[in-house]
Amino acid sequence: MKSRLVNETKGQRTFVVVLDPGEEAFSALTSFAVEQTIGSASLTAIGAFQRATVGWFDLEAKRYRKIPVDEQCEVLSAIGDVATGDDGKPSLHVHAVLGLSDGTTRGGHLLEGTVRPTLEVTVVEAPGHLRRRKRAEFGVALIDLGG
Repeated sequence: MKSRLVNETKGQRTFVVVLDPGEEAFSALTSFAVEQTIGSASLTAIGAFQRATVGWFDLEAKRYRKIPVDEQCEVLSAIGDVATGDDGKPSLHVHAVLGLSDGTTRGGHLLEGTVRPTLEVTVVEAPGHLRRRKRAEFGVALIDLGG
């Protein structure tokens, strides 16, 4: 993984992060957020995976149903955010639309993705900090604006 700070204005940093072949995207981006002490940000990405797993959140079961994509796929769109989790560490929430060789797509919550050949990510830090808290009634951590 390589990264560069491309802009910093009034407490808002913008990074470009480029992941290398073989890196697992979700864990690499989480590590980046920890290293840069990012408590609140939005992110967008494009690139490709050699394989990935997205998930559909089953509200009744309070867990993600895994949707494996066991082939080379294009990351047509990935958007997400970073917020501080209950453990005080950066917590990522990323959704992705993956394009398959026949033109169909798979999408959902990005659970994991092995990069091939690259994933190009723009991370825009917000000057404030967001908090993500576990919501027992849903079984998932959601951004809490404290209201």
